[in-house]
Amino acid sequence: MRLLVVEDDLRLARSLQRGLEEAGFSVDALGRGDEAIDAARVTPFDVIVLDVMLPGVDGVEVCSFLRRTGVQTPVLMLTARDAVADRIRGLDAGADDYLLKPFAFGELLARLRSLTRRHLGARSAVFTAGGITLDVAARRVTVAGRDVPLRAKELALLEYFMLNPGRLLTRTQIEEHVWSYDFTAESNIVEAYVARVRRKLMGAGVADPITTIRGAGYRFDPGP
Repeated sequence: MRLLVVEDDLRLARSLQRGLEEAGFSVDALGRGDEAIDAARVTPFDVIVLDVMLPGVDGVEVCSFLRRTGVQTPVLMLTARDAVADRIRGLDAGADDYLLKPFAFGELLARLRSLTRRHLGARSAVFTAGGITLDVAARRVTVAGRDVPLRAKELALLEYFMLNPGRLLTRTQIEEHVWSYDFTAESNIVEAYVARVRRKLMGAGVADPITTIRGAGYRFDPGP
């Protein structure tokens, strides 16, 4: 997932970029509204995290301009303002969600996951790799037309792998994306779920698509 973070508070921007990259996102960070407009018009970001109070062109104006010019990338607005009228103004400008400062990073991640799911659904609800087909909308996995019964968290884990083929995913990244704030902190939960997904896919005739990188994490290598 590629995110654009637009925040003029340099310390906060760096903190957000570091945390989001650790969570598995690719992040571009900018500090001005005019820069955000230029970037969003030429780069297909999955979500824009947009502060309201920006120098020059503020976040509301940025969002409104992007919508008028046909940019439909989901926008999550950040603001220290807690007045209802300010939130209404941002939503009316085309923002998809709103988060008040200060906020919990876990909540930001949860909201971003929700927005990216919606955005991906609009582009394509079906992913295919290495003989595996995942229909996100139907929550259905098939191999050569044969259903592979996966439970909710197993589906979420496979979806995360299929969205990041060939990329090393750390245990922490998987916890953040699949379990979020509901994660129970069991020491072997990631390993257990990876083993379940492997077993079910291999039982359906797929060569093991998940490579374990000892001491680092996992990589989804589905093959052609």
